Order: sequence, then structure tokens, then C-alpha cells
Amino acid sequence: MIRDTSERRQRISTLVRERGSVQVAPLAESFGVSMQTIRKDLRFLATRGVMERSYGGGISAEAVNVTAEPPVEVKRSSHADEKVRIGKLAAAMVSPGESIVLDSGTTTLQIARFLPDDEDITVLTNDLDILSVLAAKERLNIVMLGGMLRRKNRAFYGAQTVAALENLRVDKLFLGVDGFDIECGITTHYEPEAMLNRKMVEAARAVIAVTDVSKFGRVCLHRIVTVENIHHLVTDDAVPSEIASAAQRLGFKIHEA
Repeated sequence: MIRDTSERRQRISTLVRERGSVQVAPLAESFGVSMQTIRKDLRFLATRGVMERSYGGGISAEAVNVTAEPPVEVKRSSHADEKVRIGKLAAAMVSPGESIVLDSGTTTLQIARFLPDDEDITVLTNDLDILSVLAAKERLNIVMLGGMLRRKNRAFYGAQTVAALENLRVDKLFLGVDGFDIECGITTHYEPEAMLNRKMVEAARAVIAVTDVSKFGRVCLHRIVTVENIHHLVTDDAVPSEIASAAQRLGFKIHEA
């Protein structure tokens, strides 16, 4: 139990550098102080550049990918062939009678392209470009999650978007990611997106992460969920050994496109 503020903050600083990330609740229990006290410590360390705040804790400043989120046009051209293959394989995982959520993103956009035009499939999304692709299909059932449009990636976010999922239960969520790290979890650049994605995870019976291998080992500021929360990972055919080992250990299945 360490209640001395300066000593506790020094210990937290050491932990975050050693582990890459820390969480509020375990720190509060370990140091014998309240979670509010730990949050103050983390804010203090963030102002000193030791770490960046994240959902429920903090990430080492050295581990965080602080580069700006690229425009959607750049994302579309990056690893384009891999995204097409991933989208086609992921779309084949959808069966008639199922309801699914397509998270915003250029990889999930490819899933929308390859989805069968089946009146027994219902698709929810918050992405304007995905909506445009789905709307061209004549029989598919489509639910648009409204909210405030973020023009940077042409998707909707906010309290209204989150509320739309409150009483819904879907079969599958196809989750696009900006960062996928075994220790730090699945992360994104934009906090409202992380908040919405967590609600999507709560609403889904199965969570399917879709990403090319360039996102592995990358950590962005806002954590969506830990890797333990996913059931499947659809990616291209160059999966690093540490990801394959984690899949066996944590119980999610890898599908290589």
C-alpha cells in the first residue's frame, strides 16, 4: 500500500514504461487508494509526457502511435488488394437470417461490396459510404445508425448513434481497427468511435475483427476493447507468429484471406 503521492506516481511511471499500459482499477487496488486518486495521478503523468490517457487507464507515450489519422482517401489506397480479399472472405461468413453490424472503415466497405443481396440479411452501419454500397442492393435490409457526421471519415458518431444500439442484439459485428496489439488491445484514433465500437461489441453475439497485417503492433490513443473480446480475426495471409500464438492462447480464430 503506497499512499505517498510522489512515490506512487513514480511507481506508476515505472509500471507504464515496463508494461506499455496500465489500468485504473488494478492500480487503485494495488496502491490502496481510490480510483479517483489514480485518475489524478494518470492526468498528472500525462501532462509530464510520461503517458497518454486511454479508456480506463493509460498507455506509454513511447508506445502510442501519435501520427495523425490519415484521410479516408489515403486509407482506401493503402493495402487495397488485401482489403478486397479480406472483405470477400468476411462477407462469406454472413448467412441468411442473420443481422450484422458493419463498423465504419475502408475494410468493412469491401465487406459491404461482397455481401449477398438477400432479403433475410439485415445490416446496420454508421458509415455513409457503406450505406451507399448497400443501398445499391435491392433486397438487403438496411438500418442506418444516425448521429453527427464526421466528415473526416464520412461516418456518424455521438450519443444518438450509441443510443440507437441500446436495445438491439445482432448476430455479428465486423469491427475495423486502426491498431491491433496483443497487450494494448484494439485501438482507434477517435474517442467517439471507440465509445460507439464498445457499444457495438456489447450488442453482438460474435465480434469479428477485420484488418490487414499493417495494423498489427500499432497502438492508437483510444482503446476499444482488449483482444480477449474478439471471436474471429479476418486478415491477409502474412499473420505474425505472435498473433497466431495469441489466437491459440486467447481463443479467437484466425481466417486468412
